[in-house]
Amino acid sequence: MEEEKYQKKQRIYKTIMLVVLTAFLSCILTTLYISSNYEIGTSKGIISSIISGEDDNLTTSLKNIEKIMEKYFLYDIDEQKVIDGAIDGYISALNDEYTEYIPAEQMEEYTENITGNYVGVGIYMLENKEQNRIEVLSPIVESPAAEAGILPGDIIFSVNGVEYTGEQIDEASNEIKGPEGTTVKLVILRGEEKIEFEITRKKINTNPVISKKLDNNIGYLEITSFDEGTAEDFKSKFENLKNEGITSLIIDLRNNGGGIVDEALQIADYIVPKGKDLLITVDKNQNEKIEKAEQDPIIDMPIVVLVNENTASSSEILAGALKDLEEATIVGTTTYGKGVIQQVISLRTGAGIKVTVEEYYTPNRNKINGVGIEPDEKVELPETVESPLLVTDEEDTQLQKAMEILK
Repeated sequence: MEEEKYQKKQRIYKTIMLVVLTAFLSCILTTLYISSNYEIGTSKGIISSIISGEDDNLTTSLKNIEKIMEKYFLYDIDEQKVIDGAIDGYISALNDEYTEYIPAEQMEEYTENITGNYVGVGIYMLENKEQNRIEVLSPIVESPAAEAGILPGDIIFSVNGVEYTGEQIDEASNEIKGPEGTTVKLVILRGEEKIEFEITRKKINTNPVISKKLDNNIGYLEITSFDEGTAEDFKSKFENLKNEGITSLIIDLRNNGGGIVDEALQIADYIVPKGKDLLITVDKNQNEKIEKAEQDPIIDMPIVVLVNENTASSSEILAGALKDLEEATIVGTTTYGKGVIQQVISLRTGAGIKVTVEEYYTPNRNKINGVGIEPDEKVELPETVESPLLVTDEEDTQLQKAMEILK
């Protein structure tokens, strides 16, 4: 029970910090492809460098605006901000909630968040304004900080011998990060006690797969996001559960907003017979691509997949494939309905553009975008549950239904 409470706190803390620190990631993600064959806005002071080729209405308009501003505008012009703003305005006018411009200074953090990996010790931090100190909100599950014994509520007094105030949280965060394999020295205030830690930095998985064994030899694997390495993490934890004697499996995709498509397809490949269709994608020219299972399955037992209204994109790919191919029973509520894929194009300026490039369909060619995946067994949570992130096992009617089916 204590472990369950701890894991739920981790999810709540993570949600809060991701909202605070990466608000520009507010849209639900799908996939990450990086290209570097585009050059935009590299000419100093020329807004029209956003557009290449012959003059057209857009190029002419931008040039005219630039001339007017250079002649009349009272204040200095930050040329890079103007270029970023012009690109952002163009993309915003496309009226696609998933297509966006990422300025160069945000690109590294954006990539770290979309892949779910960065190098550090694994601490979510916040500014304690009352004490003007940096407070540990939570160590990330399975991170070096968690393994070293860092606890929620600890105060980070100093990093590598330098004391930091709450207002210096960004500087402290940058000092804590560093090359993989190197160490960082933290002095923690815990009540009146000062505790010294020397922690080795490593690549952090911000969204590890959560696993446990339930009654009746039922295995439980919760996937909170499809990041780099999620499929391998899933496989490893499934094999551990199998060695503990599980005979059936619950895959919890509730509140999973998506992530990297290839990771979701790899997990489907662990379950679906080789050669079966997993996903159909169609681009703007109606070119169709079919992704198929490429290996013999390693999971051969009854499966229930839990979904809800926050299950989106890559999660819907996995749930849709398992439902269509009758490899799992889907339990919960209708999913979000995000059936489009984005590609992140890296520009030579260091900025990036995330572009909606394809729509996808389930193996039976069912549409997902704007529709979602209907569960085989529709089960609502009790009205007394304030948030799906706060539900306990005792209140979790969806989990209870899954266990009932697998009995």
